[in-house]
Amino acid sequence: MAQVLTNTLEHQCIPFTVNRQFKEEPRLMAKAEGMYYWNHRGDKIIDAASGMFCCAAGHGRKEIAEAVHTQLMEMDYATSFNLGHPIAFEFASRVAALTPGELNRVFFANSGSEAVDTAMKIALAYSSAKGEGQRVRFVSRERAYHGVNFGGTALSGLVKNRDVYGTGLPGVVHMRHTHLPEHKYIKGQPETGAEMAEDLLRFVQLYGGDTIAACFVEPVAGSTGWLVPPKGYLNRLREICDDHNILLVFDEVICGFGRTGKAFAAQTFDVTPDMITMAKALTNGAQPMSAIAVRDEIYETVVNAAPENAIELFHGYTYSAHPAACAAGIASLDIYRDDQLFERGEEMSPYFMDSMIDLQDIPIVDNIRAQGMMAGIDLAPDVRPGLRGFDAQVKLFDAGLHLKATGDCALVAPALIAEKGHIDEISGVLREVLETY
Repeated sequence: MAQVLTNTLEHQCIPFTVNRQFKEEPRLMAKAEGMYYWNHRGDKIIDAASGMFCCAAGHGRKEIAEAVHTQLMEMDYATSFNLGHPIAFEFASRVAALTPGELNRVFFANSGSEAVDTAMKIALAYSSAKGEGQRVRFVSRERAYHGVNFGGTALSGLVKNRDVYGTGLPGVVHMRHTHLPEHKYIKGQPETGAEMAEDLLRFVQLYGGDTIAACFVEPVAGSTGWLVPPKGYLNRLREICDDHNILLVFDEVICGFGRTGKAFAAQTFDVTPDMITMAKALTNGAQPMSAIAVRDEIYETVVNAAPENAIELFHGYTYSAHPAACAAGIASLDIYRDDQLFERGEEMSPYFMDSMIDLQDIPIVDNIRAQGMMAGIDLAPDVRPGLRGFDAQVKLFDAGLHLKATGDCALVAPALIAEKGHIDEISGVLREVLETY
C-alpha cells in the first residue's frame, strides 16, 4: 500500500466532505477485505457502515470480481437503447423474484439518485397514460433523503441538501417526520406515531387527491438517522394512497437487501408499495447500479398507451443495465442466497441492537434507534449542528472504526457477515471514543 503524495489530493472535489479539512488530514482507504479496511498507512479499520450501506456481503468477494472480469472479457459494453443483452434480462428476473407482490417489472439505472428520479418520471408517465395529467404533485417527508438529482433534491427533507440550489422541482410537499420526543432508546418500531400518516390525507384535502401522482417514503429513513416507522404508519399510508389512487413508492436504496432481516423492508413491515427503488447492496457496492421495481399494471398501462412501434417511456441512461454491473448483481444475489445472508442478518440483529442500545449510558449519547442490522446514535450537539458528529467520525476513524455521520447522528450498519466478535469490536471502539467527550 503506497503512500499517497499530498499534491495528488488537490484535483478531486470530494462529495459531502469538508474538503479543506480532509486535504490537511486525509483519510484514505487502500485495501478492503471481509469486515475491514486498511488505510494508506496500513492501519486496520473495522467497517461499521458496510462502506456506505453497500457491501452487505463484506468486502473483497472474489465471486463478484470473477463474474465482472468474465463479463468484461466476453462483452464490456452494449447499449440498452433499442438493443439488449441476455445478462440484463436474467438479472431483472432475479430482482423480480425478490420483490414483494406484483413488482415484477425492473428498470435499471446507475445510482440511488437516478432510481428516484426515474420513479418520479414513471409516476408522471403513468398518470398521463391514464388520462390523469393533472397528477403532477409529489409528497415526501421532512428529514427524508432521496438522492441529489433535482427530483430527489426536491423530495429531500434535509435542508442543507436543498438550500443553495434554488426553488428546484415545484409541486413537492412534505409530511412531518415520524421521530417523536417519546421515541427514546427503542429497538424496532415505536408504539406511537402512526397518526403522522394523516398528513398525507391533509394534503389530499388541501390540494385534491387527484393532483398527487405519488407519495415517496423511505420505509426506514436512513441517512437522517435510521428513523424506524411507528407501528401502523406505513399501513395507513398504503390505505390513503389506495383510497385516492396515489402511487406509493418505497425508497429502499439504504434499507433494502437484508438490512431489516428480509430482502426488502416492505416485506419486514408487510406493506407492499407500487414501486421500490434500490441501489447500493444491489451489487454489493462492486459496480455502480440501481433499479426500480414497478407493479405490473403500471408498466402495462404506460406501454399500452403508446402507439404501435413508438417509444413508450422517453427515459434512460447510457449505462442502464451495464453488462458488468449486471454480472456483479447476479453474483451478489447468489451470495445472499447461498450464504443465507438475509436470514443471518435477521438472526444477528437482536445481538447487534442490544449492543447498540447498551451505549445509552455514555454521557454524550442523546438517543439510539435500532432496527435489524442498523442503528442511529444521536450525539448531544456542540456549538453548531453537525460539528460534534463530524468530530466523532474523525476520532473514531483514527481509533480504527469507519462509520457514517449525518449531522450529529452516528450511523452504524455492519455487513451481514458480521459475527458477534465484530459487533463487540464496533461497540468497544464506540464506547472508548465517545466516553472521551
